[in-house]
Amino acid sequence: MSFQLIELETSDGIATLRLNRPEKRNAMSDEMRSEFIEALEMVTADKSIRALVLTGNGKGFCAGGDISGMEKRMKAPAGEIAFNGWHRQQRVHHTQSLLHTMPKPVIAAVNGPASGLGADTALACDFIIASEGANFTWSYINRGIIPDGGGMYFLPRRVGLAKAKELIFSGRKVDLDEATQIGIVDRVTNPETLVADAQAWARELSKGSATALALGKTILNQTFETSAAQIFAQGSQAQGICYTSTEHRESVLAFLEKAAAAKNK
Repeated sequence: MSFQLIELETSDGIATLRLNRPEKRNAMSDEMRSEFIEALEMVTADKSIRALVLTGNGKGFCAGGDISGMEKRMKAPAGEIAFNGWHRQQRVHHTQSLLHTMPKPVIAAVNGPASGLGADTALACDFIIASEGANFTWSYINRGIIPDGGGMYFLPRRVGLAKAKELIFSGRKVDLDEATQIGIVDRVTNPETLVADAQAWARELSKGSATALALGKTILNQTFETSAAQIFAQGSQAQGICYTSTEHRESVLAFLEKAAAAKNK
């Protein structure tokens, strides 16, 4: 599949997706979003891909929504603005949901500013690794709007409710040191090795059973909204599936063979 506004490559079971509008700091246009959705659906469906690394080309991770799209919305007839906005939101939410619910580890390798929707996109991933020059801004308030890419859901889970309110209400920039201190960023590395380090981390996270990873991630994503009883119930069902998986059978047989060999020495 050929893309223009993103780049997608796979090596050793790790997919690396690069947002590719460096001249616009990878601002998300409607065209880029369409390619992004298609690529995420491909990665999700491909069982040979065990994890995804998301980064940006050039000096920015993602500058948020493309300003030309905002201008286009302003020019729409008054009677169409609300429905057009609703339709756009469905696309935005579908994109973020694909990242959040992908049944394999997803790592954001933040190489520069992540603003507005860009910051939300990083949060939609399971983990964030960042390098010098990275910063985060939930700048929606400066345009008279609210975070629409999942920031109001993901950010409180990273930094707590009060800090999330402060960052969203002020729209201020969070530099790399603060982002690491308050829990937005999980790991820090050098710009030269950012993507390679993210890929290595992705291999480490995805070397276990793909079945167990997918089921475990699905349940963990619901932890804060679901009762303990419901989590236990979902866990029981998921474990039943794990018991029938090839990975479980092969690992148990290998363990038993190793134990028998050690006993017979």
